[in-house]
Amino acid sequence: MRITGLRAYCLRSKLAQPFAFSQGWVGERCATLVEVSTDEGITGWGEALCQGLQPPEIAAASVHALKEWVVGANPLAPEVLWHRLYHQTRDYGMKGAVIGALSGIDIALWDIAGKARGASVAELLGGVFRDRVQAYATGFYRVAGKGEADRLADEALMRHREGFRALKVKLGFGIDDDLAVMRAIRERTEGLTYEAMIDTNHAYGVAEAIRLGRELEDAGWRLRWYEEPVTQEDLDGYTEVRRALSTPIAGGENEFTLFGFRELLSRRAVDIAQPDICAAGGFTGCRHIVALAHAHGVQVNPHVWGSAVGQCKRTHGLQKSPTWFATA
Repeated sequence: MRITGLRAYCLRSKLAQPFAFSQGWVGERCATLVEVSTDEGITGWGEALCQGLQPPEIAAASVHALKEWVVGANPLAPEVLWHRLYHQTRDYGMKGAVIGALSGIDIALWDIAGKARGASVAELLGGVFRDRVQAYATGFYRVAGKGEADRLADEALMRHREGFRALKVKLGFGIDDDLAVMRAIRERTEGLTYEAMIDTNHAYGVAEAIRLGRELEDAGWRLRWYEEPVTQEDLDGYTEVRRALSTPIAGGENEFTLFGFRELLSRRAVDIAQPDICAAGGFTGCRHIVALAHAHGVQVNPHVWGSAVGQCKRTHGLQKSPTWFATA
């Protein structure tokens, strides 16, 4: 079997209600889908993640740039092709959209392998440790900006009524506003049982990140994790925050391949690593990352921000590690 075609598709969908997280406003949801075709008529689909506010055309251009090394290759050797693409682009593509493109291609290759062999990707990776996973609700985005504590508290109550017993709250709009949101949520959900996490999307410097964490700990919050407290480049800052707090620190959605996660893990910067399969290297790359995290005693929880293609691959693929925890 040989690869005969590689295409990228840019999807854009305007939102009726734009929303904000700490890094800006989202007015449309975007995705870059990757299609790999073969001479035996089997087609594989993957996704190159549009990170944050990234336009889908950036990932699509990167997919196109990799075409010369993909067409003609054996689709049933994803590990071989992964290393070929990484080595060909490492001088200019060790992070960012190029690895996202590699991820989308790799996911499509595993899709082809599963179809060709009549097996799920999970089976090809070694088997399934469980057939059910807990889901958590990610939400609590802003539609006006600051001062939305009451509305966000109502959302927490709604998510709990929907059956979610783990809630991840988006913060990062200023310490006082963040604390007001968490107070309102606690008051509105008094007496209910659930786990909470917070995610500031690297809105703060070290001092502010520690202050927020300490204020929440002093208020009695026992968070499952505190996500992206500082910018992804500041690994020493991650380590400072982790040492200052008892709350587990999570991060890695903006990190790429085992080489990037090697630094994150060797610095003891996180308790929970969060690679995105559509950005960090696909199934092949994330398999490397999971093994590395296991060796460092660090849990792995996949990041999710993409289309149904990416979400389907996460839930039906890398369930190999018992530390993975599905999201919704």
